[in-house]
Amino acid sequence: MNEVTRSFCQAAEVYGLSLTDKQVMQFDRYGALLLSWNEKMNLTALTDPNEVAVKHFIDAASVWRADWFTADIRRVVDVGTGAGFPGLPLKILHPELEVTLMDALQKRVRFLSEVISALGLSGVMAVHARAEEGARQKAYRERFDAAVSRAVAPLSVLAEYTLPFVRVGGFLAAQKGAKYAAEAQEGAKALALLGGAPPVIASVKLPGLDDTRAVLYVKKVRPTPAPYPRKAGTPEKKPLG
Repeated sequence: MNEVTRSFCQAAEVYGLSLTDKQVMQFDRYGALLLSWNEKMNLTALTDPNEVAVKHFIDAASVWRADWFTADIRRVVDVGTGAGFPGLPLKILHPELEVTLMDALQKRVRFLSEVISALGLSGVMAVHARAEEGARQKAYRERFDAAVSRAVAPLSVLAEYTLPFVRVGGFLAAQKGAKYAAEAQEGAKALALLGGAPPVIASVKLPGLDDTRAVLYVKKVRPTPAPYPRKAGTPEKKPLG
């Protein structure tokens, strides 16, 4: 067991997260691969074992809420997943989920594929695509029960990246930092236009941290209009909000 895993197990106990031996082994391998690959390419700015354990692994676990991830929520897409957060920890902790990890950088997708293989995971795949392009493919558009995303874009932009993937009745779970309330307000117009309800805010307290975090849950109540998402780069340059 490496230092990341020891820190993770301690933090998980404080957070109230129960882990099986298999999950501990999978997180152990994931943490080792993350730090190993990070020496060759930029996957994370966090290399301290406790920070990786809490700010990556426990933070990813905080997306899960039983009142949102009900039995009919199975297919999940992680848009702009980066090094796999929050999608991969969610998959490890909740093996019943079918998870698609989507990222615009091929090198990160190769890393994710290596992790998936090394951990012996099934029902999860890494896809190389920009969100604006992926959401226009028939295989992905409005085919997911939920979309999750962390540290990708302000909500007014993120809504256009993610909501087109989600079926009506599903939801977006967006992990946000201290400015979550302002983002929720500024993103209201974009959410409404793209078929989303006003966000439900769930505050997050991570073990040993005093910072402010929240997950914004957005119910998909109407189909996303056909023109969205706009062509690659446009949502960021001209936010709908």
